Amino acid sequence: MGVFERYLSVWVGLCILAGVLLGNVFPSVFAMVAAWEYAHVNLLVACLIWLMIYPMMIQVDFASLKDVGKKPRGLVLTLVINWLIKPFTMAGLGWLFFHFIFAGWVNPETANEYIAGMILLGVAPCTAMVFVWSQLTKGDPNYTLVQVSVNDIIMIFAFAPIAAFLLGVTDITVPWETLLLSVMLYVVLPLVAGCLTRHFLHNHVATFVGRLKPLSIIGLLATVVLLFGFQAETIIAKPQSIVLIAIPLIIQSYGIFFIAYYAARCLRLGHAIAAPAALIGTSNFFELAVAVAISLFGLHSGAALATVVGVLVEVPVMLSLVGFVNRTRHWFA
Repeated sequence: MGVFERYLSVWVGLCILAGVLLGNVFPSVFAMVAAWEYAHVNLLVACLIWLMIYPMMIQVDFASLKDVGKKPRGLVLTLVINWLIKPFTMAGLGWLFFHFIFAGWVNPETANEYIAGMILLGVAPCTAMVFVWSQLTKGDPNYTLVQVSVNDIIMIFAFAPIAAFLLGVTDITVPWETLLLSVMLYVVLPLVAGCLTRHFLHNHVATFVGRLKPLSIIGLLATVVLLFGFQAETIIAKPQSIVLIAIPLIIQSYGIFFIAYYAARCLRLGHAIAAPAALIGTSNFFELAVAVAISLFGLHSGAALATVVGVLVEVPVMLSLVGFVNRTRHWFA
C-alpha cells in the first residue's frame, strides 16, 4: 500500500479544507468551473470520476461475467437494500428529525423541503463512485459492474414512482438527460475503454493498472476539492442548516451500510462481493438527486440544499466505511 492509500483519509481532510478555503477566496473561478455542465452533470467532475473508474473497468473480464449469475445472493441483497429499504428509512429519518427533533430550529415549510431532498437522495442509488469504493476494498470488478448495471436499469422505471409516492406528488419529471448521460459517462464509456485496453495489453494488465492507481487517487482528491469549492460559500453562510441536514444523512448512511454488511455476512457472501454490495446502498447518485430537486423546488430551495449536503458528507463517510470494510476482511470466508 502506497503513501496515498495509507493516508487517504488525511489527504481527503486536507482537500476538504482546501476546497472550502479556495472556494471562498476565488469564488468566481469555481463558479466558472461549475458552469461547465450539461444536463446538471459537471463535465470536469465527470472527467475526474472517469479517471477513478477507468482502472477498475480494465479489470472487468467479460468471459467471467457469465459466472455472476451463479452467485445471485449478492445481487439480491443489493436490490433489496436499494429499493425496498433505503428510500423508506431515509424518508422516516427525515420526518423524525425535522418534524420532531429539530422542529424548534427549522420552520415547517423549510423542514418539508429538507425532507424532500433527503428522499430524492434515498431513491437514487450510486452509479459512479461505487466503482471507486469497490476498487479501494478490492471488490470483484465483474460483480460490481453487474450490480451497478442492474440498479441503473431498475432506476429508469422505479425512481419516479417511488419518489412520487414518498414526496406525495404526482408530477415528478425524471431528468432523462442527466440519468442517461451519467450512465453513459460513468459506466458505458469507461467500460468500453477498459475492454479495449485489456484487449491490447494482454498479460500486462496488472502492471498498467498499478501505474494508474496514483492517478486514480489524485482524481478522487481533485474531485473533493471541486465539490467543496463549489459549495464553499453555502458552507460558510449556512453552517447550522448544513449540520442539521448532515446528522440524519450520516445516520442513514451508517445504518444502511451495517444492515447490508451484516446481512452479507449472514448470507456467507465472499468479501469481494459483500463489500460493494454494502457500499452501493450507502452511496448516492447525487447528480440525479440534485437535478430533480432543482427542477421540483428551485435552485435555492431547502431540497436542493439537502441534496448538496448529501454530496458533501458522502466522501468522508464512505472513506471511513472503506477503512472499516478493509479491516474486517477476516469476517468473511
